[in-house]
This record gives sequence, structure tokens and C-alpha cells, in this order.
Amino acid sequence: MSDDTPRPLEARRGLSVAYRGKTLLSVIDPMAQAERVVCSVSKRSRTLYFCPSPLYGYGLESLLNHISDDSAILCVEADEQLLAWSMTAMEALFGKRCFLQDNPRLRLIHAKDAAHLCALVRETWGSRTFRRVETIRLTGGWQLFPALYASLAETLQQDIALDWGNAMTLVKLGRRYIRNAFRNLALIPRSHTLGDLCFGKSPVLVLGAGPSLDGVLAGLHRSFGDALYDPDARPFKIICVDTCLSSLKARNIKPDLVAVLESQHWNLRDFIGLGSWEVPIAMDLSALPATGEVLGGVVFLFATPWTPLRTFERLHDAGLLPETFRPLGSVGLTATALGLRVTSGPVIIGGIDFSFTLDRYHARSTPGHLERLRRQTRFRDILNGEAAFRRGVFAAQSKSGVAVRSDPAMKTYRDLFEREFAGEPRMGDIAGGLPGNPALPGSTGLPLGITILTPEAAFERLKGVPYTVHHDPVPPNRALQKTVAAFIRQERASLITLKGMLTGTAPTSPEHLETLLDECDYLWAHFPECAGTGGRRPRGTDISFLKRVRTEIDPFISIFERALTTQ
Repeated sequence: MSDDTPRPLEARRGLSVAYRGKTLLSVIDPMAQAERVVCSVSKRSRTLYFCPSPLYGYGLESLLNHISDDSAILCVEADEQLLAWSMTAMEALFGKRCFLQDNPRLRLIHAKDAAHLCALVRETWGSRTFRRVETIRLTGGWQLFPALYASLAETLQQDIALDWGNAMTLVKLGRRYIRNAFRNLALIPRSHTLGDLCFGKSPVLVLGAGPSLDGVLAGLHRSFGDALYDPDARPFKIICVDTCLSSLKARNIKPDLVAVLESQHWNLRDFIGLGSWEVPIAMDLSALPATGEVLGGVVFLFATPWTPLRTFERLHDAGLLPETFRPLGSVGLTATALGLRVTSGPVIIGGIDFSFTLDRYHARSTPGHLERLRRQTRFRDILNGEAAFRRGVFAAQSKSGVAVRSDPAMKTYRDLFEREFAGEPRMGDIAGGLPGNPALPGSTGLPLGITILTPEAAFERLKGVPYTVHHDPVPPNRALQKTVAAFIRQERASLITLKGMLTGTAPTSPEHLETLLDECDYLWAHFPECAGTGGRRPRGTDISFLKRVRTEIDPFISIFERALTTQ
């Protein structure tokens, strides 16, 4: 029998196995060895135990009995041949009762792709079920693919941490997101949807506000000259994040589209002095409502459903839900997704750094940089020591090989960028040069996991044919206005009925109450125990939960009534 076929070996107690030149279990007492590993496992709640290559399954039943009831075991086999052999061997050892098929707290799967594995865990056990991942090596099978198994476990841990981070964001901002979305319904009858926007095959340059933006803009000026400043003559389109608007304005470069996600008031400073610029805006439905008016340009609405809500389904059924994107959390990532959506040509990235230097957090002329300049005195340096040396900040290497600084939040978004866009053949990232030298752009950004281009190669890809896009302001659509008004009245009626049930002024039944709580899930989706759980909530018999739901109702009724009076 060849080394490419699993071969059972006799042991003093139980069986071992040889495969690919390795003995994967003890030839003395593999069962006792697995039991010793189980005894050393810490018993912690809400833990996903990652078990690579379980082979015969020795120790798994004991591990199931050892861990807490809210924990689970994920067995992963990266070798398909070894997986098939293991399933046959386990069935022979444990019989048809094999606990692998019946126990909801244990799964054995074949996996090499981290994204697929994370999706399977979320589908099997739900979001926010686990707090941590712990690797348990019951056999020596992990030695066949040590780097792969380590990477899968690390990605699982990162994905669980991301779920919890997103939940915390939802707890803080979920109420604001949905209130903004309801207020922005009034924009729908007089705005374009993002599906109306198309740049054809025109190349697109997506710009962030990182320190490397200065060098990118200087390089563009040298390569394209005066054509850079005329959107109709420019051979490519520019999509930028809102934070770099003032930097572009200072150089008289008008973007073709600006991406806006921010739901709070603080980012209005990004638009100071730009009220008459008339730049088209791609605006999230949950963004601050004032954003749609501030630049005076055409508005293209899109939506990033931040959590599963029945409201989104009703908006879709009513024909009111704009073009949707997966929520990415970062305006830079969303601007990149916009670029890929609106053109079939190349998409080049510049200024999306996820890093900073000691003297610059953002590009010149951005609000943050201007604030540092304003605060500079004889006693206060322009160097941003508070940011560069705060807790959690670490040194990193940029894509051009120079030292920069980053922090865990930026690193998380960088990793998410790579997961979303790595392997996209149309994309390229501008790199090269040294920090502080605007003649050599793109030097201070972290590698994004996409093709890194020299400035010359990147600018060559941007040499397309000028493509004119013109969208007139949308006159009020009376039919859509009526649809929006009908939607708002229905939502208000549901809330009034629910309020009556909770205050005892309207007849109720447990079934009707549960139905209304599910339909009006935006009232509680941001509660700490509900955020990021995919719609799980306490039952309608939980008095504490119902009291908190009751406090949410009146502000939403006020929003709906105000919206009806301004229709």
C-alpha cells in the first residue's frame, strides 16, 4: 500500500494510522493519549474548540462531555482522502450511532478556504454564539498541513472578534442608523439610485485620505497635466471618500463621485467651504440626512443593510430599497466597491493607507491635518505623538518597504479589504517612493492584498477615453412620494398598535404581540443581547425587554409624523 493511502497500524490499545510518510497517532496507546489531551483542556463557556484532523475520533466523545453546554467542537480535515477514510473508520469504531452525525455541538467537515469555514460556523451556530477559539490537537494529523490549520484557526478567531466588534458598533449606533434611514426616505423620490450610474469602461481612481494621497495627486499632475482638472477631458473617473474632498478642492481637482457613509454630525467638517461645488454624492441610506444637501450636487442613494431587519424586506417589496452593498464599515472599502460596481474598466487605488506617519495622519488640507496646523504653537509640535504612541499602535512595513504605524482597527479594515478584493484582476494599488517625497506617490500605505503597481504603471492604466456622465437633478416623483407616504403610514400604524398593546390600551394576544415585535425589529436590534445575533431576541414575556421596547416607540412615531408633514 502506498504512502498516498491511509494505512491502519496496530497499537497496544486502539489503532494508529500511517499516511504520507508520517505516523499520525501513537503506536502505543493512542486512546489514552487523546484522553490526556482532553483532561488538559480548559473548560470555558462559549468557546469553539477547533480540532484539526480527528482521524479515528479518539477523545471526541470525552471532549463533548468535558466542555460546557454553550461550547462546540469543529473538526476540520484538509485532506479529502483522509476525511473519507476517517468517516469510514469512525463508523466502524462507533457504529451507526456515530455521535458526529447526531450531536448539534460537533461538526466534522472538509475545509481549506477560511471564508467558507467562517460562513459555515455562522450558518451552523449563528453569530455571536462564541467568544473565542481554542485549538485542540487530539492527533498528529495536523502536522500534514500545520500552516493551513493555524491560518484557519486564526481566521476563525478574527471573524468571531469582528462579529463582536460589529455588535458593539450596532449597540452604539444602530438606533441612529435606522432613524437616519427613515428620515432619508424623503430623499428617494428626488434622488437617483446608484443603479442609474455607469462609467462604462472608463478607468476609475479610488482615493482615500491617507498620507500617501499627496504623492498620488502630485504624480497625477505630472502625468496628465491640465486634463486632470477638467472632469470632461480627464481620461479616467475619480471616486473619493468624503474626508479627502477638501484636499482635492485645494488642488482644484473635482471628483466625479464622493462616497458618504457617516451617520453622525462630526463629519460635516469634511464639507466646510464646499457648499457650492456641486459634486455628485453616493450616499448611504443610513448616512446623516444633512449630507444629501451640503454639496448641492446630484445624489445617488445606496444601502448597506447593517443587520438583518424586516424593514429592509418591506422597503424592497415596496420598491423603495436602493442598490445594496454588503456592509464593510469603512468608507474607503465602500468607495472601492462603488468603483467596481460602476465601471467595467480598471480600478486603481490611491491614498487608502490604513496607516500613518509620525507627522501625518491624513493628507494635506484634510480637516484633520488643518486642525493639527491650527493647534501648532511654540509649545505644541505638529508631530502627532498622541496618535503615534497611544496604546495599541504598532510599527508596520508599508507596501514600499518603509516603516509606518498602524493600529488594530486599521489593521482589521486592511484585512477585510484583502478578503473582499484580493484576486480582483481589474484592481491595482499605487506604490513606490519614500515618505515625505511627493514626487514618489503611494509610499506610506499598508499592502492591501491586490496587485501593487509602480506610479508609472498605475497612471498608464488610467489612460482611457474621456467618458461623459451627466445626470440632471431629479424632479419630485409624485408616484414615489405616494409610495413613501404609504410605507410611513403603515410603519406608524404598526408602532401605534404595538404601543397600545404594551400600555394596555389595545387588545392583545401573545401571537399578535410576537408578530409585531418581529415586524418592528428595528426597535430592539441594537439592544446588547440582540445586536449582531441575526434576529435573536427575548420572548414577548420578558418584561424588562418589553419596557425597553416601549421607550423606543415614541421617537420613531415622531419621525414618521414629521416625515408625513414634509411630504
